[in-house]
Amino acid sequence: MAKAHLRVHLDEPVARITDRLFGSFVEHMGRAVYTGIYEPGHPTANTQGFRADVLELVRELGASVIRYPGGNFVSGFRWEDSVGPRESRPVRLDVAWHSVETNEVGLHEFAEWADDAGLEIMQAVNLGTRGIEDAAALLEYSNHPGGTARSDARRANGREEPFGITLWCLGNEMDGPWQIGHKTADEYGRLAAETGRVMKWVDPSIELVAAGSSNADMPTFGSWERTVLEHSADVIDHISLHAYYEETGGDVASFLASGVGLDRYIGSVAAIIDEVLAEQGLEKTIGISVDEWNVWYQSRFNEVDKPPLFDGGWNEHPRIIEDEYSVTDAVVVGSLLMSLLRNADRVSMANLAQLVNVIAPIRSEPDGPAWRQTTFHPFALTAAAARGTVLRSTVESPVVDTARYGAVDLLDAVVVSNADDGELVLLLVNRDVTTPLSITVDLPVAATAVSDALSIHAPEGGSRFSANTLADPDTVVPVPLDSVALVDGRLTAELPPLSWSIVRIAVATPSTRSEKEGAVA
Repeated sequence: MAKAHLRVHLDEPVARITDRLFGSFVEHMGRAVYTGIYEPGHPTANTQGFRADVLELVRELGASVIRYPGGNFVSGFRWEDSVGPRESRPVRLDVAWHSVETNEVGLHEFAEWADDAGLEIMQAVNLGTRGIEDAAALLEYSNHPGGTARSDARRANGREEPFGITLWCLGNEMDGPWQIGHKTADEYGRLAAETGRVMKWVDPSIELVAAGSSNADMPTFGSWERTVLEHSADVIDHISLHAYYEETGGDVASFLASGVGLDRYIGSVAAIIDEVLAEQGLEKTIGISVDEWNVWYQSRFNEVDKPPLFDGGWNEHPRIIEDEYSVTDAVVVGSLLMSLLRNADRVSMANLAQLVNVIAPIRSEPDGPAWRQTTFHPFALTAAAARGTVLRSTVESPVVDTARYGAVDLLDAVVVSNADDGELVLLLVNRDVTTPLSITVDLPVAATAVSDALSIHAPEGGSRFSANTLADPDTVVPVPLDSVALVDGRLTAELPPLSWSIVRIAVATPSTRSEKEGAVA
């Protein structure tokens, strides 16, 4: 059995973890909204038509921020269509996803649902077919108290108080030729800067997210960020990156090392931000918003979903990219979360794309049940436990050679200190597909007990391809990691092959230690 060693540096904090790191995304795409979060005829539907069974799972997931309403959808979206009496709202063609949009769910309904779910809205504006005037108009409608035509229209539509939306995305993936209104970096950078400037004149309290690259393999990656920032660095607060990963050609080693790819991607964008800020003499911080990330089998989408989607007729909420996630996918999602935590000093927010049905941790069926995909579990466990400060840690581990990222450690690890709660949290991945990994962890803190230890790996009688389905929704669930032992400040464990694990360790806080010392005296 291979052996690895993890050293925790208690006196070297990386960053305090923001709740916004655990965001998600609802786009008017496929069945994310209709028969996803919203289905008036469903047995669990509330008076507004939203599914209570899905809402319960959303709360359990622990998401904090929700990006809305797109995505590619937003680049052709007329926000006025989504407000006012439902019976008067126009039905439109959504050319982004070749579907029919009824606008039955709009800003008011979604904001009420998000409030019930405890989610902060991250609103995107259309910089594809529209621009400065419409973005400023939507902001005024949403956030201005009253006394103007747009804010009074909101009040007439049933929302007396402003929505108070703080986060605003300046368009979506404008570097992509697939995007409605695709632009060059100069065109977009200028438009984003001018739109953002007017929006902050309307409401100075807002935060703006400029659209960075759609992925690290875009031919314009790097130059896009630099140009956009040269135009907008003085106006924006965050710049986005989007990152999707999949196993291709049976290269599971590279897939399991996706977190290494995300680390490098974030590092590259951070370096460009620093260079532009220095060149412009700006003393400010621009965060990195990883506002779309996930495992997404895009090759499957291109081969299977796209032909019937774009060659067929126009339909309401067609079934598209409803990927069924395996054990392997869950381990990768867990490791991508670990990358976000590891880079918490630069990542200001992140959104798992998406929330329900569309490449999502939650699935639902019309008139049927909702259930947790395998990827639900590492997200929910991390969101619940990783609420403190990321600590620097060093790994000594055997390596595995990957075609995409070179040699990477078999052990991936992140350590979080929840000092206020007297807890240390270890997030651990064994990238070895076939063999357990024995680890030792030196804990430079008064550890008192292992309070919880769970692991996600292939179930007994299953394989790395095991998944949660409508018929068997609990095939893959977190199970106890029984091999964990804590003796004299050293933790040992045996991580199953191809696994993601979380270990929560109770530690003595200064007040606890003082109480004990006083009792002994």
